[in-house]
Amino acid sequence: MAFLKLDQSARAAGFAARIGEADLARLEADHRPHRIEARLDRRGAQSHLRDGLLGAIDGAVTTFAVVAGAVGAELPGAIVIVLGTANLLADGFSMGVSNYLGTKSEAERIDRARRDESHHIRHVPDGEREEIRRIFARKGFSGAVLESIVHTITRNRKLWVDTMITEELGLHPIRPRPLRAGLATFLSFIAAGLVPLIPFLVPGLSGGRAFAASAALTAIEFAAIGIGKGLVCDSRLVRSALETLLNGGSAAALAYLAGFLLKRLIGAI
Repeated sequence: MAFLKLDQSARAAGFAARIGEADLARLEADHRPHRIEARLDRRGAQSHLRDGLLGAIDGAVTTFAVVAGAVGAELPGAIVIVLGTANLLADGFSMGVSNYLGTKSEAERIDRARRDESHHIRHVPDGEREEIRRIFARKGFSGAVLESIVHTITRNRKLWVDTMITEELGLHPIRPRPLRAGLATFLSFIAAGLVPLIPFLVPGLSGGRAFAASAALTAIEFAAIGIGKGLVCDSRLVRSALETLLNGGSAAALAYLAGFLLKRLIGAI
């Protein structure tokens, strides 16, 4: 027993050495009861951060790409504003509607699964109880512990249905909100997509200076969105910012090149 404790202590010391004392202290703090409860509460809450980030990234990328393409084709500033605004409204609306319809389909699928499972529990409770038993037996539970789990779950109808939806069908038991998801995508698309157009709306700025200001503002926006994505996904912030900046910059460069080449091709015809 003493040897076992010594071995465990050695493993813990080795783990601490690998990840660092500060990281170990943070991990221990994150696994205190109140932190665990907070994470579980957040997991059960409806969040539209993903919808907002998706809309913001697409809004910034596509609008700046339109601006870059128009500037590459040497179109007047007024045309840049018209094309950018048209893209902002049309593409933003399309993306919001697409997210709304996709989320609505997922919500309907969860509703249908909940109705089906409730119907099964009402008409074949023994069969549904056996499904719960098989699910948790596969997780390694057996004997009195397994029967206690089955009893606890099946005496609460909502918990029973939620468990079947999650464990048997692989769905999230919380119904998403399609309208809010669509609005979050649309509004974030509009907000982020306005940034590349701002310099073209400023009196006195035109041509190359407006495009340079637009590129600078959009680059800052790409980095900020990337940092936001990194915070949400708990990934490296600098890497996430650079990835978003690189992706957005590549799309703009392709659009600028397309506008530049098309201008020359049309002029040569």
